[in-house]
Amino acid sequence: MKYYDITQYPLKIYGLAVTDAEARKFYRLPEYMLQKMPQYDYLGRRATGGRVRFCTDSARLTIRMTLSQAKEDINIPLSGSAGADIYLGMGIESEYLGYIAPDCHIMEEISVEKTFSKKNTMETVTINLPRNDHLLSMKIGIDDTATMAEPPEYTIANAIVFYGSSITEGGCASRAGNAYTSIVCRWLDADYRNYGFSGSARGEQIFARYLASLKDISVFVYDYDHNADSIKQLSDTHEAFFQTVRKAHPNLPVLMVSRPDTDKDKKDAQARKEVIYTTYSNAKKQGDENIWFLDGETLFGTYGRAECTVDGTHPNALGFMRMAERVYDILCEIFKNQIS
Repeated sequence: MKYYDITQYPLKIYGLAVTDAEARKFYRLPEYMLQKMPQYDYLGRRATGGRVRFCTDSARLTIRMTLSQAKEDINIPLSGSAGADIYLGMGIESEYLGYIAPDCHIMEEISVEKTFSKKNTMETVTINLPRNDHLLSMKIGIDDTATMAEPPEYTIANAIVFYGSSITEGGCASRAGNAYTSIVCRWLDADYRNYGFSGSARGEQIFARYLASLKDISVFVYDYDHNADSIKQLSDTHEAFFQTVRKAHPNLPVLMVSRPDTDKDKKDAQARKEVIYTTYSNAKKQGDENIWFLDGETLFGTYGRAECTVDGTHPNALGFMRMAERVYDILCEIFKNQIS
């Protein structure tokens, strides 16, 4: 077989700010932001939301992956915390091929390799990078006589930007492609950036300014109320966060979402939802027509809600699928002129 590092042409990496194969750095946040916000340091070095995309007619596809560790996460199997998964094709018709992950928890560097079989016809391949454990390297092997080619651009080339809690980050999806952010953007064939931070996203202005500085984004989705220390802290930051982004992107569609797991403390969830709705309502009163609100209580549906989470909070595959269906409907409305 012949091997390509994921940073090599014609492969393309999406969703990451740092892609340095020599330094073994694959980060979703740029290093200057890691220095500015040390509370994001470990989480910002994750490759969460990162994807490798290419086309090949190889009948075999080998992935070699090295991680800094395969740390235990009590609520997520290794396929979800330390695994990368693979899809063939594009959009709503994408097909799942399989996943690669370590087979044990280990607190030191670990390498794994796995070979997958596919048709020997030219197909678009997308690899969703691991959520939890830091990616150090990845190489893709194809048959010696096969061709590696550039992938097509995403149908929605300007990235959808997600900001929020561990749920946004993908906890506790059983594999990277099962997070609602991954599902929705796969269905839309959209590029995206995942800025979900477990326990850390609290609507800080420094991060709002970072998001405001991003260019070529198509939609901003934010739902960090889970991470706010209190209702007051959420109230003090939520509208201010929106205004910082809105000032830089006056016509950017913005979707505000409240948390989905409302059953454990309905009073607290309702109070937080009212804070978010107030931001939305104030914007509408000021004539903002590029803003949407999604009631998180509707995300898990009306029945089987307990079956939608691992621990009463973090969605499992069912929970993320139900979330994806609701978010997808709204994003289809937003993108109605861009998708068929």
